[in-house]
Amino acid sequence: MAGKSFDSLDGEIWFDGAFVPWQDAKVHLLTHALHYGSGVFEGVRAYAGRIFRLEEHTKRLFFSAKVLDLDIPFSEDEINAACEEVLAHNGLKDAYMRPLVWRGAEQMGLSARNASVHVAIAAWEWPSYFSPEQRLKGLKLGFSRWRRPSPDTAPVMAKATGMYMIHTLAKHEADRKGEDDALMLDWRGQVAEATGANIFLVRDGELHTPITDNCLDGITRHAVIELAEKRGWKVVQRPIWPTELPAFQECFLTGTAAEVTPVASIGPYDYTVGEITRTLMDDYDKLVRGSN
Repeated sequence: MAGKSFDSLDGEIWFDGAFVPWQDAKVHLLTHALHYGSGVFEGVRAYAGRIFRLEEHTKRLFFSAKVLDLDIPFSEDEINAACEEVLAHNGLKDAYMRPLVWRGAEQMGLSARNASVHVAIAAWEWPSYFSPEQRLKGLKLGFSRWRRPSPDTAPVMAKATGMYMIHTLAKHEADRKGEDDALMLDWRGQVAEATGANIFLVRDGELHTPITDNCLDGITRHAVIELAEKRGWKVVQRPIWPTELPAFQECFLTGTAAEVTPVASIGPYDYTVGEITRTLMDDYDKLVRGSN
């Protein structure tokens, strides 16, 4: 798939309750979401034909939609069934899935409560977000100049399309600097997350991760916390300041796309791909493939 544009892939997309050829899944230029960011989405993965934690993803999709005042014209059960159907219809086993909800083109302007709400679900083969080489040696992260906003200035608890522009800017900046990704701080200056994944840091056998009032409450994050606690490792969810970063021995990212990916450095601070990181990588792989 390398080099192929995402608007010209093969397969069919579930679009408002019916399948349409991939290249025919289109919206109008004046779609409200394109102009004002009035959309929400999920990133979901399937392994060996089994969608990992689908119900949790769908619940979060509906939560995000409610935050953005979007009334999804399908039930959670209908969306879950549609995701399963998309996977089977396209003959996919290992795939990334993108449910998307957005406000249509009937009204143009900030107020568009009478505009229609649409839902689409696409799925395609997609390997790990980071390359095998990156995951083996660990990622190089820099510090983003863009910060996660305060919850009283933006709907930070929703997985909303418009919220990701600062993440795109941060990732572009990292790319230009030859870094794999960027660490984003929040409005207070505390550690928040990478551009598309939650962060864990390890010190003296304990895992530390930011509380989720400053970042997305990741579904993979929850899975990894469960795996760590099953191993008997203590997980501390708390505010983390950048000045603490030199004191940790290991660091890794978690996310549906990132899975569990080690971090080798954040700015001048170096980390090892240690026992806890390697074990959780293996445990997570077994979990998503149904062998844990």
